[in-house]
Amino acid sequence: MDRYKLIVTDYNWGNLEIEKSTLSQAEAERQIKVELIPAQCRTEEDVIRVASQADALLNQYAPISEKVISNLKKCRVIARYGIGVDNIDVKAATKKGIMIVNVPFYCEDEVSDHALSLILCCVRKIFYYDSNVKKGIWDWKIGIPIKSIGELTLGLVGFGKIARKLAKKAKCLGFKVVAFTPRKHEELYKKEGVERVEFDTLLKISDVISIHAPLKESTRHMFGKKEFDLMKPTSFIVNTSRGAIIDERALYNALLNKKIQGAAVDVLESEFPDKNNPLFKLDNFIATPHTAFYSEKSLVRLRTKPVLDIVRALKGEIPEGLLNKELITK
Repeated sequence: MDRYKLIVTDYNWGNLEIEKSTLSQAEAERQIKVELIPAQCRTEEDVIRVASQADALLNQYAPISEKVISNLKKCRVIARYGIGVDNIDVKAATKKGIMIVNVPFYCEDEVSDHALSLILCCVRKIFYYDSNVKKGIWDWKIGIPIKSIGELTLGLVGFGKIARKLAKKAKCLGFKVVAFTPRKHEELYKKEGVERVEFDTLLKISDVISIHAPLKESTRHMFGKKEFDLMKPTSFIVNTSRGAIIDERALYNALLNKKIQGAAVDVLESEFPDKNNPLFKLDNFIATPHTAFYSEKSLVRLRTKPVLDIVRALKGEIPEGLLNKELITK
């Protein structure tokens, strides 16, 4: 029977019982033996130390850089808990023949629901009212003006599955929805009943901007001083995608100087932000701890799918979530 070593580089739930149960069933079905070894890596050195002899990695936030990949002696597959793989050097892995796997299609409703919740908290000023009520200020007038949702334009940056689900939900509430992606996708926009606009136009006309773009070099700090200066002073920005798409220093200055009215985010530039982050001191800033993906149902899928794909890869099969498909021909 084939025997392999799987390192879980990091995870932020209490145990790996779901992964172990999934692996045990897969082992019995496919005549394979995989030793699952948990770790809690934070740095490149941590990963290299525990994973250099691994056949497979299951990763959450730990950096899987070119340096890490060059030190992997036997690795065949790296799977990530999630959709985005911006903490993995996919190019370096592909060059070395290592399959990269993600978990697509597991939390579209959860993230779009979370984004919509943050949007509504912003436009209805829920957290502002709540914080003032707790200070003993019972006065509806401190939050004025508040516009009717039917007067507002929601601008989506990115138009993938999550953004399209959000568009449907927001339109039902009365928002006018526009979107920007570099590719025009005219038929897709027409099908969804959403107007495509150029990026600068979206910045100028949107009352709320919701970010749904992947993090890559072209989108890193996509929102900086220039972009915030173009936005309406009454507008809000919401981010449930990747923290580094927004330049946090520029966001802080925009909020402090009332260049925009508020921001609500589920992600920050650091996955484990400093509690003294100056954004946390602002009353027009809302943050949740990267929880948009979560429901009980989505969490089970998130933890089972990559394990099954790792077993497929180790058995010489094509993983369902394979990203670097160019390896198939090899």
